[in-house]
Amino acid sequence: MPLDNNKPVSKTKGSRRRNQANEEVSSPPMLRFDSDVDIMPPHLRKRLHDLFGQIEKEFENLYAENLALQERLDAQTERVEATNREPNSMDNTDTSDVNLKPKRSGHDIIRQASAASQISQKIKTTYKASTSKFVSSFRNSSLLFSVVRKFEGHRDGIWEVMVSRASHPGQQVLGTASADHSARIWSIQTQQCALQYLGHQGSVNSIRFHPERELALTSSGDRTAHIWGAHVTLPESSKRFGRAVSVDDDVDNSEKEEQQEAESVEQAWEAATLRTPSMELTGHTGVVVAADWMMEGNQVITASWDRTAILFDAETGDQITCLTGHDQELTDVRAHHSQRLVVTSSKDTTFRLWDFRSPSMQVNVCQGHNQPVTSALFAGSDKVVSGSDDRTVKVWDVKNMRSPLAAIRIDSSVNRLAVSSSQSLIAIPHDNRHIRIYDINGNRIGRLPRSNRQGHSKMVTSVAWTEDHPVCNLFSCGFDRKVLGWNINLREKD
Repeated sequence: MPLDNNKPVSKTKGSRRRNQANEEVSSPPMLRFDSDVDIMPPHLRKRLHDLFGQIEKEFENLYAENLALQERLDAQTERVEATNREPNSMDNTDTSDVNLKPKRSGHDIIRQASAASQISQKIKTTYKASTSKFVSSFRNSSLLFSVVRKFEGHRDGIWEVMVSRASHPGQQVLGTASADHSARIWSIQTQQCALQYLGHQGSVNSIRFHPERELALTSSGDRTAHIWGAHVTLPESSKRFGRAVSVDDDVDNSEKEEQQEAESVEQAWEAATLRTPSMELTGHTGVVVAADWMMEGNQVITASWDRTAILFDAETGDQITCLTGHDQELTDVRAHHSQRLVVTSSKDTTFRLWDFRSPSMQVNVCQGHNQPVTSALFAGSDKVVSGSDDRTVKVWDVKNMRSPLAAIRIDSSVNRLAVSSSQSLIAIPHDNRHIRIYDINGNRIGRLPRSNRQGHSKMVTSVAWTEDHPVCNLFSCGFDRKVLGWNINLREKD
């Protein structure tokens, strides 16, 4: 959950930033005593300091042991899953040793072979039942990935990353929202910041692009949402060179010369700065944690810690309606790309589906989690995917939300996830720095690394798929202040 509008962000290791207050809260009055009166004897005060120091040291040791055990558990889980992907291996069990034992009767051998055959058949049946038609085509495939882009420049953690939808092919831009009170527009090709928006007075908690026009929508801890122009002039290098060369690429001399020329152009080019919005949307009494465009692009929906969502007219800034019903702070809001539907998620362990298609708005409350719902968004035309602090991700049918179509259980809290429309893949960012990839039916595809050399070094807060870029198809951001561009591929094994 995004942070506060004015207070600096704590850098304490292991702290849960989204549970920190995002608003300035006045400190309670402190009891004052006469300085001449010694409340506690010095030896007791020293003893207390020593005890607290021992407790802190013990917790640090337990935390380090927990991390080591988690790494071992992840490795063991991957080995078990790799074994389960090859169910036919049980059919090839070597039975030569059975034939070499003269004391065993033929009846015993037949009974043992029959039992083994039944076990093998049960495993095959279970495997086939749990594998969808979509994943069946990838049964013998592997997840190939590499980091091909890195975007750095924010001075604090990044809450959200988003890819523009209205750009021409090859000219897409990247948007980021950060706790450093700024939002940025990046050139995907050159990895440079093209525009910096400094209009907010608090942490920028989300950024979403207009479906057709070059406009950006941001929400902030200053209790407002801003609409501002996201038109940028990309450097000439991004137009002349199709892709930036990664440090791991094998290139010939001509490509290296082109890359050096592109870098010289980029160094002489500076990002523009914007400080005034085209429209400021006000009305919330708490932190605005997220805001999104409705399908037509002429209305905006916002979500706040004041437990409400407000539908605004994007042209005039007027409030159209206020959505109430959640019992605790909202955590996210998403609008359907082609229908007048909105989904809001909340700390009250529910998410709500708001249907604006009929004159009398309908609300569907989903109670499928037992911890705060951190993210809920539409997948395709008829599904919703939700993620929670209860360490589950669930897929729901919009027409029947009594029980999930699929449930994914994982080992860490879920942040703002994303769904690929072309491949129906779910990217799940975690507090423990992992990014896991599942299909829409709940089958695991793979996991991206979290090492210092390749991956994030702090919690991953948001991910975003892009369908059209030739090099990157997944972006991730986190509180290590950087955005990574990934190339994700599913390839058949030989």
